[in-house]
Amino acid sequence: MIKNAIPLRIAGVGYSVPDTIVTNNDLTKLYETSDEWIYTRTGIKERRMVSGNQDAVDLGYEASKKAIEKAGISVNDIDMVIAASSAPPRLYPTIGCLMQAKLGIPNNIPAFDITAACTGLIYALSMARAYISSGICKTILLVATDNNTRLLDWEDRSISILFGDAAGAMVVTASDDGQDDVIALDIRSDGSIGDMIEFPLLGQNCPLVEPCEERKSKIQMNGKEVYKFAARTVPQFVSDMVEKAGLKPSEIDYLVPHQANLRIIQAIQERLGYSDEQVVVNIEKYGNTSAASIPLALAESVEQGKLKLNSTAILCGFGAGMTWGGAIVRLREGIC
Repeated sequence: MIKNAIPLRIAGVGYSVPDTIVTNNDLTKLYETSDEWIYTRTGIKERRMVSGNQDAVDLGYEASKKAIEKAGISVNDIDMVIAASSAPPRLYPTIGCLMQAKLGIPNNIPAFDITAACTGLIYALSMARAYISSGICKTILLVATDNNTRLLDWEDRSISILFGDAAGAMVVTASDDGQDDVIALDIRSDGSIGDMIEFPLLGQNCPLVEPCEERKSKIQMNGKEVYKFAARTVPQFVSDMVEKAGLKPSEIDYLVPHQANLRIIQAIQERLGYSDEQVVVNIEKYGNTSAASIPLALAESVEQGKLKLNSTAILCGFGAGMTWGGAIVRLREGIC
């Protein structure tokens, strides 16, 4: 941390999901499968999907409006927009810039995107923390939004059953009472195993040079290796983070993990020793919503009263890159 760093407050959170629900039974119209087959392997019963021209920008806008309202701020107060997405509808203009425009932020503030896949919210929070701690910014909007269902191979049953679309948003500000809501934060990556999850972009060389290899522009994943990586890496990472923060496991009230697969969540939960009441799980309704997964789980569980405020929670994720990260946060009254 920076010497004499300004503490950070999590001022508001919000989420948005598409109206269209696609159940496991609906997917039987596309390929041979069943509700039982999908649920026993993933913990997913249904997922939300963008329809028509709706996309991640629309979802991010709705989630952002809710977070801004809960934070009790005006769009005039926002100093920066950081958008995290692994499935943006376009590479540019960025989601961050489009959020600035759609929200009507009048100032020419910096707005940009980052790609850290399902760890995106944690990466964005680490950047916001640095900007606020150093005094460069006072109020930052974080938007994590994805429309992965538009990037799937709908003939590949192993992957297409997993994903849904959603957005989550968080407003962070300079704390006015001296208390830092981010107790600890750590982000990591290992590009040497990046081929576990890939999304190649389409492209071709100039006709005057040697052609490049053409690849299918769809999400590709080695599910077995991702499972082994997450079950092995995340529990130890979280335990180390708690210890380095000078805390005991008993001082953590909740675990809010990335909702990738119920088996992975259960493996992490078992190794860390948390009870069912302490672990936030909503994968049954939404599937894997990538960057939106953590803020969606957080905001919805607070809204529904499943996660009590004035508590301490671990937000943790892992995803393509490979990336992983976590934050130990204080959750105050009024954030949702």
